[in-house]
Amino acid sequence: MSTLEQMYQQVILDHAKRPVGHGLVDLASVEGHLAGESHQVNPTCGDEVTLRVDVTPEGTVAGVSWEGQGCSISQASVSVMTSLVEGAPLAEVARLDGLFHDLMSSRGKGLDDDAAEDALGDATAFTGVSQYPARIKCALLGWAALKDSLARSGALATS
Repeated sequence: MSTLEQMYQQVILDHAKRPVGHGLVDLASVEGHLAGESHQVNPTCGDEVTLRVDVTPEGTVAGVSWEGQGCSISQASVSVMTSLVEGAPLAEVARLDGLFHDLMSSRGKGLDDDAAEDALGDATAFTGVSQYPARIKCALLGWAALKDSLARSGALATS
């Protein structure tokens, strides 16, 4: 295993052990904000995540909270995603979602765009995951929950 692969593996393990945004937060009390919730399950392996998103009237992700169970890849991916999208405008969230999906389609090669990989930050640690089709679904579970939560909040209709 290369040094880079070891570093990526450590990033995933760190996020799985100390997840960002873990623990559902009640969003009903934030006046003027849009809130959405989604529960997603990967039927292949049983990974689950329930995710809540809080969006400001200006279209910025004010907060993401979640609970889930499953493999370290699914749980770490939700954690990394939370770090990336909190405080981001919806257009940037959509761009990051697209970049992460491109990364998951790279079959372990990563992205040819250094700026795109920089934007993904710790999410580039999942490059190796993209070599294993069954694990790609694990990495994308939280992103699916985020997209669904945003749709349910009504925020996508206003952006």
